[in-house]
This record gives sequence, C-alpha cells and structure tokens, in this order.
Amino acid sequence: MSERRTGVLAGLAAYVLWGLFPLYFPLLEPAGGVEIVAHRIVWSLLFIALLLSVLRGWPQVRRALADRRTLLVLAGAAVLITGNWLTFVIAVNSDHVVDTSLGYFINPLVSVLLGVLVLGERLRGLQWAAVATAAVAVLVLTVDTGRPPWIALLLAGTFGAYGLLKKLVRVEAAPGLFVETLLLVVPALVVLVVLQVRGAGSLGEAGAGHVLLLATSGIATAVPLLLFAASTRRIPLTTVGLLQYVTPLMHLAIGVFVNGEPMPPARVVGFAVVWAALVLFTVDSLRAGRAARRLVREPAPAGL
Repeated sequence: MSERRTGVLAGLAAYVLWGLFPLYFPLLEPAGGVEIVAHRIVWSLLFIALLLSVLRGWPQVRRALADRRTLLVLAGAAVLITGNWLTFVIAVNSDHVVDTSLGYFINPLVSVLLGVLVLGERLRGLQWAAVATAAVAVLVLTVDTGRPPWIALLLAGTFGAYGLLKKLVRVEAAPGLFVETLLLVVPALVVLVVLQVRGAGSLGEAGAGHVLLLATSGIATAVPLLLFAASTRRIPLTTVGLLQYVTPLMHLAIGVFVNGEPMPPARVVGFAVVWAALVLFTVDSLRAGRAARRLVREPAPAGL
C-alpha cells in the first residue's frame, strides 16, 4: 500500500506541475517561443547531467549512445518533443491555453489510434467508440471556427508519436532525456547565438532575474518527467491514465478563469463530446484492468 500511495502522489505531482506550465512560461517573456525552447534544451542538459552524476546513471547513457537503433529512435523522439514544446510555449504565450487543454484531453485517444496504425494493435469496441466520438468533437470545432483545431492536434499528435517512439526503446527517463537533449543542444546553442547577434535574444537584456528564470526551465522540464517515471513503476497504467486528466483540466481552468479566454457554445459542445469520448475510454480501461487482474488471480487448470 505504501508503494501504491507513493506512486499515486508522484504521478499527481507530475501532472500538477505540468498543469502549472501555462502560468510558468509567460514569466519567461520577453523571450520568444523559439528562444525559450532553446534555453529549455540547454538547461535541461546541464541539470540532467548533474542528476545522472548523483544517481550514477552514466552507464545507461553510454549504452544508449552505443546502440544505433536506440540512438535513431531517440533522435526521432527529440525532434517530436521539440515540436511539442515549441507548439505549447507559443500557444500559451499567445493566449491559446484552452487549445492546449483540448490537445492533452485527446492525447490518450491519439496514442491508442497510433497503436493501431503503427503497431498493429487491435481496439476493443468501446475504444473504437471513444476514437470515433473524439473525431466528432474535432469536426464540431472545425465547423465552428472554419479550420481544424491545429494547436490541439499538433500537441496530441507530437506527444502521442513521442510516446510511441519511447515505447520502442528501453531507456529510463533521465538517461533518455539526456540523450535527446544532447542531440539537440548544438542546434539550440546556434539558435541562441544567432538571436543574440541579431539583437533578438533576451539573455542579458532583462536582468539577472530573467536569466535565473530561463535556467529554471531545465528543472521544470526534468522534475515532472522523473516523478512520472517513478509513478509508472509503482502503480497500474489504468491509474496513471486517470491521473493524466489533471493536467488538461488545470490548463482549461487557467485558460478560462485566469486568462479570460472565450468559451463560445460550439467550443463547449466540442469539449463535452471529447469528455464523452474519455468516459468511454476510461470505462473500457477499468474493465480491461479488472479482467486482467481476475486472470492473474485465477489458478491455472490442473494438467491431465
């Protein structure tokens, strides 16, 4: 029970920290989205390197770098997570927090669909119903605004594909994130130098406090991931799946009640349809979890 409680608390802490990101990234202005992501990469690399030294995790990093397949998969993951970070930061700093909420609400359903399309997994009836219902929600929002909800779709698509690639390699959170940021650090440094030379960078232009805030982006990136990894090792994935809705709920609340973003009727309907899809998805996950536990408890039939 203690392990389970620790896992739940770690998972809840991870999702709450991710949920606070819409309040955190505006603090990094006047840095723009590209500059923030570049700083996030650089400072994450430094923070995780320190963490790996404390945890003695360098052997895992060396194994990942020595394996060509693992390196290629992590390189693809690095590109996807960069796209996800950039989309999120730009959306948050341009007052589209509600759209980020929608993206992370539909992310579990996108992940399920990717499992079918890429891994050949088979969906149960309720899972198909959930995916179809989410598609209706996207259609409703598209008809209302005259364009697809690109921010939500980009966030869900990039993070879903990132999770898919991470599933293909067996690398712990900290070593994996170190390799990903290592592959990105040179382009990130080039971006920062170019921005500073052109006078478009904010480093050194907004005081020491701004520099310290940019440096905290490394901690803000790594800590929730480490908490998430600790959680998934201690509790069932069905419980993790229920906890993950904390983040988009917080984003939605921040977007509506803090930022004052509009919620016209069509958007409310779209969100309601997404929530209906998530109810179907959650019910199916809980049923499948109970069935799996029953199979484990049932004694094997005696041999003839």
